[in-house]
Amino acid sequence: MSRAARVGDLVKEELSGLLLRNIRDPRIGFVTITEVQVSADLRHARVYFVTHGGGEEQQRTLEGLESARGYLRGELGRRLHLRYVPDLSFTVDETLDHSFKIREILKSLETEVKLDEE
Repeated sequence: MSRAARVGDLVKEELSGLLLRNIRDPRIGFVTITEVQVSADLRHARVYFVTHGGGEEQQRTLEGLESARGYLRGELGRRLHLRYVPDLSFTVDETLDHSFKIREILKSLETEVKLDEE
């Protein structure tokens, strides 16, 4: 496992804890950090997250996370003791939505095949 991947795992773990215990922004409801991709030079980290709501709630959560970015980065610096604390950018993780759509398409195809066989 590369150093960037290990740092990404640490950032993910710490961010999850910070969001659970330290952030009181009402825009940030129940949010799950799904992945953190850190650049090879460890200067940038893209944080992927999911929420339980639709597009509007995801947008509010994104705004709240962007607003808390400086605080989160500072806390990461205090907790992880890295030479460079990565600059954080937040992105909605849409892979779960894509997998649900693909599953629905496959189910509809399966139903069509069964109807054709009958």
